[in-house]
Amino acid sequence: MADPQLSLGDLTLGEFVDRLASEEPVPGGGSASAVAGSLAAALLAMVARLSLGRPKYAVYQSTNERAISLAESARMRLLQLADDDAQAYGRFAAARKLVKETAEQQAQRAAAIRAAARAASEVPLAVVRECAVLLDEISVVAGRSNLNAASDLEVGARLCAAAARGAAANVMINLPQVDDERYAGVSTAELNGLLQDIERSVSRVAQRVARGTLRDPEPA
Repeated sequence: MADPQLSLGDLTLGEFVDRLASEEPVPGGGSASAVAGSLAAALLAMVARLSLGRPKYAVYQSTNERAISLAESARMRLLQLADDDAQAYGRFAAARKLVKETAEQQAQRAAAIRAAARAASEVPLAVVRECAVLLDEISVVAGRSNLNAASDLEVGARLCAAAARGAAANVMINLPQVDDERYAGVSTAELNGLLQDIERSVSRVAQRVARGTLRDPEPA
């Protein structure tokens, strides 16, 4: 049996995929989405590193140095969110298994489900937020980094968008269980806005990569 205390980030790729393919409910789609986002961050870091120390890209040094810092932070944060998602779902599953024989037990179970569902929606929403910031940075770096690795940057952008969409699906499926219309409304509005920003960023990256040219450095 898998060690529930072992971080997903400590597994080999093969071990993670094996766990994902097993009959166990965690890790599931939420964790997979967060891991996909972490891979996107790693690709951004790689492209930025491939741009440093090369005369052709010297004018973009500050942009790529910042991108590395942001990408490293994002990939670690997203791996942590993969663990958080698995734990949140575990608590939700446990709440649903609580006994419900008496009225008091039913009330306690309902309250536990609401609290667990809220956490299970907040974690994937945090993944979407992280992906939105990451994609914005990828968009800035496109055309200001190593052109030989431009396709890797686009792969990162598309992975990041997929991660956000997957996480968003988990937000939406958990919100009804929270049983709080105001919270659901605020969360849904934020989620829709983030996804729109993400789609625009992906489009910008794809267009910039397709041009195959460099652009002006960021304004000072």
